[in-house]
Amino acid sequence: MNFIAGIIDRAKADKKTIVLPESYEPRVIEACARILQQGFADIVLIGDRQKIQTVCPEWDISKARVVDPLTYPRFEEYVDMLSELRKEKGMTPEMARTTLADPLYFGVMMIKMQDADGMVAGAINSTANTLRPALQILKVAPGAKIVSSFMVMSVPDCEYGDCGTFVFSDCGIIEDPDADQLSEIALSAAQSYRQLVGDRPNVAMLSYSSYGSAKSPLTDKVVEATKLAKAKAPDINLDGELQLDSALDMAVARSKAPGSQVAGRANVLIFPNLDAGNIGYKLVQRLGKAEAYGPITQGLARPVNDLSRGCSVRDIVGVVAITAVQAQGIG
Repeated sequence: MNFIAGIIDRAKADKKTIVLPESYEPRVIEACARILQQGFADIVLIGDRQKIQTVCPEWDISKARVVDPLTYPRFEEYVDMLSELRKEKGMTPEMARTTLADPLYFGVMMIKMQDADGMVAGAINSTANTLRPALQILKVAPGAKIVSSFMVMSVPDCEYGDCGTFVFSDCGIIEDPDADQLSEIALSAAQSYRQLVGDRPNVAMLSYSSYGSAKSPLTDKVVEATKLAKAKAPDINLDGELQLDSALDMAVARSKAPGSQVAGRANVLIFPNLDAGNIGYKLVQRLGKAEAYGPITQGLARPVNDLSRGCSVRDIVGVVAITAVQAQGIG
């Protein structure tokens, strides 16, 4: 069974309600129909039902719940909650009404008010626009310091990782993390791996250096982040700094990082900055023909996940399944 098939089976076992606010986008409507057909999540579409149905009339979305914010029975409750949450930022009830006309804000408020369990957007919106409402309304999860992101990469015919499945982080949010932020990204990614992939994350803190083979401010940051992460969570199997070949290939690991319990076994790859993470996952996706799911957020109180604007219908279906499983772990 491949990674996403397993996630879909888990989503079916405890079905959650996921909001798709970009309801006038054809890829979203097709994905909605496929999700409902497979039966692993309940779907909320935001907008006007008649207009939504004209987008792709060939797809059956009759089982989706369609919500128009301005006629929603709890709209004024949402207004009161949003104005209270944002009052220190000057939010008035009238401003809240205007804000909640935006499907992205309304979708996140549905999660806050426990009318839904998660949201997936980004097919037609930027990452900033997708995540801003979640950061303002849902905020950081208990125990987390920052919100970051990860990709689940599933590489065909691959001997590395967990039968070719990896978590890459951070590939979408924090542009140039300092050492403390990088350590927090590593700990969140280890937790994400446990939740979605397997029981034992082997976390590699990546650099262009292995065990001091080079020294610069760039490598020093990764060395410091490794020390911080180990001190915060000594139970996690984590090591660095490691070059990519040291992290993945046991023969190289014996030479470059002898004695490491991660080198040659890594299944969670922590990139030193967003340049490296974004380039890395796209190289694996395009050249290695990997399935890439994400960027998936980690550290939010409840799951709201971003799509690439170049996403396929399959990508949307996969991210909805992942979001549903993330929601299962929240009380």
